[in-house]
Amino acid sequence: MAEPSLPLASRRTLLACAGAVSAIVLAGCTRYNANNGGIAGSQQAASSAPPAAGGGASSAGGGASSAGATVLAKTADVPVGGGTIVTDKKIVITEPKSGTFKAFSAVCTHQGCTVDSVSGGTINCPCHGSKFSITDGSVVGGPAPSPLPPVNIEVQGNSIVQA
Repeated sequence: MAEPSLPLASRRTLLACAGAVSAIVLAGCTRYNANNGGIAGSQQAASSAPPAAGGGASSAGGGASSAGATVLAKTADVPVGGGTIVTDKKIVITEPKSGTFKAFSAVCTHQGCTVDSVSGGTINCPCHGSKFSITDGSVVGGPAPSPLPPVNIEVQGNSIVQA
């Protein structure tokens, strides 16, 4: 008994539709990210826009200062040569040398995972092993295509606030 076959026009239609659906699905999973000059994964697309450019520092915490700025951390919460992650703000604050605080987006530029630790002079992403410098957010290792964007912060007394 011969197997049924689809007419040639139906096969072409099926293949054309499959190609169109694939393109739509792939387009829905990525977006262009002007901040890192390339395509960002769906996790990054789902996150809020990266923080404004600048340097800064922070630690876990929250609240507001008298000037209305959001307190991210206390200076004592950020170890010299290390850093702390403000998870709810998706910001990592570092203190590369005593009294110098920097802040960066905690969203990895590879596929949008949130970094989870700061150790050995690097900010570390758990998803694919990207590592970023605590000094300037530059890529030190891993698949990340670009540095972590800086976040504007200020030190007000013993508080680190988002500028």
